[in-house]
Amino acid sequence: MGKIMMKVKLTNHWDLENARQGLVPLDQVRSVEVEALIDTGATMLVLPADVVQRLGVAEEGRRKVRYANGQVAEVPWVGGVRLEILGREMTCDALVEAVGTVPLVGQIPLEALDLVVDPKTREARVNPASPDAPLLDLLAAS
Repeated sequence: MGKIMMKVKLTNHWDLENARQGLVPLDQVRSVEVEALIDTGATMLVLPADVVQRLGVAEEGRRKVRYANGQVAEVPWVGGVRLEILGREMTCDALVEAVGTVPLVGQIPLEALDLVVDPKTREARVNPASPDAPLLDLLAAS
């Protein structure tokens, strides 16, 4: 499968909430659009440090990660990132990599947004079984 690149919109969730409450004007909500790699082999949203800085979201701590080459490292993570792809939105955490790193969207955000990846056409699409809104699977525990 080749690379799948998509335009995604990232917004500072806390700025958006403050604007909704009338505490700041809507035009002060920090937001950015970037080309991101849709990576079904990754787990989380990963953003370069320069994008995180533009969004103004704070570091919450550090997380251990394992790269495709097997290397393990600790990287910063941030919370309060509003992610929008194909008109579907969610708020999530993101791991932070070096300035200039390609942003990537991993499996957790893809599942939460109910997007499907077609390796043949190299596209991510809204799940045709739930075209109006994400449909999430739950296991009922009794």
